[in-house]
Amino acid sequence: MRYVVLGAGAVGSTVGGRLAEQGADVLLLARGAHARAVSEHGLRVRLPGRELHVRPGIAVDAGALDLRHDDVLLLATKSQDTVGLLDAVAGLPVAGAPDGTVAADALPVVCLQNGVRNERAALRRWATVYGACVILPSAIEAPGVVVAPGAPLTAMFEIGPYPAGPVDDDPVLRRICADFTAAGLGGSARAGVMPWKYAKLLRNLVNSLDAVAQPGDEPESRAAFRELVGLLRAEAEQVLDAAGIPWVPDAEWDAHRGGQVEVDPSAGSTGGSSSRQSLARGTGTIEADYLNGEIVLEARLHGLAAPVNHLVRTLATAASRAGTGPGRMDPRELLHRARTAH
Repeated sequence: MRYVVLGAGAVGSTVGGRLAEQGADVLLLARGAHARAVSEHGLRVRLPGRELHVRPGIAVDAGALDLRHDDVLLLATKSQDTVGLLDAVAGLPVAGAPDGTVAADALPVVCLQNGVRNERAALRRWATVYGACVILPSAIEAPGVVVAPGAPLTAMFEIGPYPAGPVDDDPVLRRICADFTAAGLGGSARAGVMPWKYAKLLRNLVNSLDAVAQPGDEPESRAAFRELVGLLRAEAEQVLDAAGIPWVPDAEWDAHRGGQVEVDPSAGSTGGSSSRQSLARGTGTIEADYLNGEIVLEARLHGLAAPVNHLVRTLATAASRAGTGPGRMDPRELLHRARTAH
């Protein structure tokens, strides 16, 4: 089995690096300076107390991947890039298949992503799709260098068939979970993975807020930020309840995950949420439409409103398009606007 990481940014590089360290066959699809650095010097992943250095395979063109019949595709791109990347890969030929007719969309694909819409997009083309709930603090510190400060585990993954299905008789899923666990990535098989992903979605609503607002030293500023987080979550829970969408309760989440992936600053800083990192890098895109925007979508589908999530989503998207740096808004100002909208 070979792992092909589609979108080797911070998360994909960390997963690929840790798997490669354990002897797994890994191919990273990356781009730009990061891809060039990994190709020339290998991949370095800074972990608490040590740094691993591996030389996985590297590719830069999704439409020219040399795929094999024993590949597992790990989709690690941001949600806004999912469809374009999958379209580029879906029809590629696969080498080594017994009848010589298999294409890439016959391979298993695992969505190692935030949000809850990537699996559905993959299922339009792929027959075998797995969802994964990801806890993995990480960031690209420099081309070819990733910081992954999680400890004692680098990450935790709940992985299961999409939309749902049995896991005990799934050898591919069992192998993925075993390999992830051996690599310090905490892989657990889940027959119903989507409630875990919706629980993560509730926690990811703060990402867009973290991108646009920076609490200051004043107690009032910090209190305003906390209140905004509470408003986002309460609004989202109301919407998910109305939509009949279940999520894993906080008590179950904490019992399973508590203390397993704690940030150890000795490994380096991630620079905040993934959305904040997107603004800091000036990528021109941000995941807000698939996080806060998901709540707005479900609200509208069920005759409700989600004004606070709509406001934060709109501000984050506008900041990304304008090339505005992160944390430019005072949480107190944003809270005033949220209360007015609410």
